[in-house]
This record gives sequence, C-alpha cells and structure tokens, in this order.
Amino acid sequence: MLNWIDRLPWTWLLLLAAWLAIAPITPEPHLVEKLRMLSQGTLVRPLDIFDLLMHATPLLVVLIKLWRQWRKGQP
Repeated sequence: MLNWIDRLPWTWLLLLAAWLAIAPITPEPHLVEKLRMLSQGTLVRPLDIFDLLMHATPLLVVLIKLWRQWRKGQP
C-alpha cells in the first residue's frame, strides 16, 4: 500500500521537507509557530490546522520512508 513512498527520490523529498519545515524564515518558521500553538492549546482555527498539516506532512513522509527502509534491512 505504501510502495509509492519507496519510489520517491530522496533528493526531492528532503528538499521539499526542509523547505516547508523552515518556510517562511522570518519572523519564524510556520512549523515552529504551529507546534507552539498546538502545545499551548491555541491551535483551533481550521487554517492553522491546515497550515500545520501542510508544513509537517513532508517530514512525516521522510520518517515513514526511513522506517520502511530500516525494516527492509532487518533480518
């Protein structure tokens, strides 16, 4: 089911994940701002929730791809 993740090229996936993780750089990255809002309990607006999902999804895909490759290497 997740075979499409295995076919994603690492270069583009890492570039996209890094770009969305730090964008916009000033005044602070959205991902940092949204995670702080989540920890404070102020992440309630649908736009903020969408923003968190948009900026965090590529990082989650990287983690899933790493996990799948690690599992393939296990005996």
